[in-house]
Amino acid sequence: MPEARRRTLAVTTALLTVLGAAAPAVAATAPALVQAPLAAHHGGGTLHSTSGNWSGYAATGGRFTSVKASWVQPAVSCTGTDTWSSFWVGLDGDGSNSVEQTGTEADCSGGSPVYSSWYEMYPAYPVNFSNTVRPGDHFTASVTTNGSGSFTLTLADTTAGWSRTVNKSLKSAALASAEVIAEAPSSSTGVLPLSNFHSVAFSGASVNGQSLGGFNPDAITMASGGVTKATTSGLSGGSAFSVSWKHS
Repeated sequence: MPEARRRTLAVTTALLTVLGAAAPAVAATAPALVQAPLAAHHGGGTLHSTSGNWSGYAATGGRFTSVKASWVQPAVSCTGTDTWSSFWVGLDGDGSNSVEQTGTEADCSGGSPVYSSWYEMYPAYPVNFSNTVRPGDHFTASVTTNGSGSFTLTLADTTAGWSRTVNKSLKSAALASAEVIAEAPSSSTGVLPLSNFHSVAFSGASVNGQSLGGFNPDAITMASGGVTKATTSGLSGGSAFSVSWKHS
């Protein structure tokens, strides 16, 4: 499985020091995380898929140059087990090895919740934003490209009043998909236990400046080994849906 987002405390701290950013609090025992491209088994129809790591909607079958959505950062319920979850918008990753994405994270470490935010331009390493992320905050995220390798990634916490925008280049980007996703991150050993985020509500989902529903997107259920980990609701008004946690 291609690596799309990798993080350990030591590696991330070193990378962010070079990039002039401060790493948010993460668990010292966290494994090397991977925000991976879609690991899916398509079955039963072209518009309903299962994936071991994604749940949400993905538009494919065209050329995609922008994606945008909003969500409310979920609060995770933690036990003694370390778990992970992330929420993001992005281009590529469904059927391609490039991923351009930005979003938030909700993890459990040692029984305590850990919240953070990030952007990534695979195959480059991810970069964590230093801003504080709190459950209940309203986020809006977008990824846009000029179609020639230049990307703008923006993540805004409209509750706390901060916004981060980065401009990056990736000439090899396929621009083959656009998605709004809740993900179970992975490590080198496979998909990690999914945090109990209860439910995350996405709204204002648009692709190429139009409602996500206009692209006949694929509704993705997160499931593995016969266990459903997260389910995706139907689209409301073509641009709003929720993802509900079912199992770690």
